[in-house]
Amino acid sequence: MEEIEPYMKNLKYEFDHWDDAIHGYRETEWLRWNKHNSKIIDRIRTVAFPKGLPQLSLVHILDLSEKGWIKPHIDSVRFCGEIIAGLSLLTDSVMRFTLVGHEKECYEDFLLPRRSLYIISGMARYKFNHEILKQKESFYQDKPVIKTRRISVICRCEPNQDNN
Repeated sequence: MEEIEPYMKNLKYEFDHWDDAIHGYRETEWLRWNKHNSKIIDRIRTVAFPKGLPQLSLVHILDLSEKGWIKPHIDSVRFCGEIIAGLSLLTDSVMRFTLVGHEKECYEDFLLPRRSLYIISGMARYKFNHEILKQKESFYQDKPVIKTRRISVICRCEPNQDNN
């Protein structure tokens, strides 16, 4: 946070994402990290991605305001490949996965504790929408999850050339 906060605080929260998936957000991409954070990014990459899988060099930083949320979506295969790994910072939040075409009857909520790492791959990557619930919808095991401002630091592998 010490590294990215000075830059992020100069950006305004937006409410009209290009694909209408995110509301109340600021975002950027980061290439060079300080020595301490480089070790963290390297560790995420080592844990989340098989050796030899080409990764995007830019790390996506998404800042959701306390009132922000992410609508159900599957990340575009034009922009990222088979694995997405995100470090959740600042607050706990609830990520919901819904089976495409069966949203009402087939879904599961996952608690993303602050400082946790989530990895989306396989069927979850391509067959399930994922979203970050609004504050008023954020419950996990029937208990409210108080979501405040959320930062996610997201590493992705390169898009599969077959999808371009």
